[in-house]
Amino acid sequence: MSKKHKHNRPEPETLGLPRVGVDSHAHVDLEDFNADRVEILDRALASGVSRIGNVFLGPEAYHKNRAYFDARPEVFFLLGIHPCNADTCTPEALQAMRQAFTADARLKAVGEIGLDYYWEDQPHDLQARAFRAQLDLAREVGLPPAIHCRDAFDDCLAQLLDAGFSGRKLLWHCFGGDTRQAETVLGHGWTISIPGPVSYAANAALREAVATIPLERMLIETDSPYLPAEPWRGKRNHPALVGFTAAAVAAIKSVPVEEVWTATGNNARTFFALEDN
Repeated sequence: MSKKHKHNRPEPETLGLPRVGVDSHAHVDLEDFNADRVEILDRALASGVSRIGNVFLGPEAYHKNRAYFDARPEVFFLLGIHPCNADTCTPEALQAMRQAFTADARLKAVGEIGLDYYWEDQPHDLQARAFRAQLDLAREVGLPPAIHCRDAFDDCLAQLLDAGFSGRKLLWHCFGGDTRQAETVLGHGWTISIPGPVSYAANAALREAVATIPLERMLIETDSPYLPAEPWRGKRNHPALVGFTAAAVAAIKSVPVEEVWTATGNNARTFFALEDN
């Protein structure tokens, strides 16, 4: 039964997308990919993904794992302390990140940072302090923040406005909100990244929001190994599967998938100031 079910899932290569797409947010350095990281990156290229933003969850992960990508110029980096790890946002960690951003041109954004009220790992006040410290760091090093916001939209927005980020370059990672929230994010001049769950049947509010988001303000992402788009829901996500997110967005907007693929790829290259690799 499982083999038959797997057989019925289309492979990303069958989408036939040109190599111009960008997975703006992935965690390919995690242990989930230790057995086949090279093959996974190769599959992304074969499926039309030209660049991958690998997100390191803190300076320790960055220093431990960045060498995985020494021979992979298509991978660029983000670095930040996740709100569920807010207690690790010490002065020493902030200094380590400051030094990394200064020294490594492959680091293109400070993230993912923000607030997460879904999990109860960290007190809200501690998350808020870590968030603000990293927003200040982003301003200091001149790089945009990539925001993680789960069940904390109003508080996240208040923090960003208090820190003076309205009108500044900013990416709202893994957007899962409704039309009102999308309009708020766009109204402050920010960019929205759409993940695989836009393809899930239960996410009508997210699809309604995506219908209103202009393509020129949108990126797409896997957040791999998490949150794969249909038809790969329930399996390990990986960057090659970002094409199915593009296909879901294209269906919502009634445009060809190649249009979404090319536009979001170009947007990502502009947002992250990516050089040709």
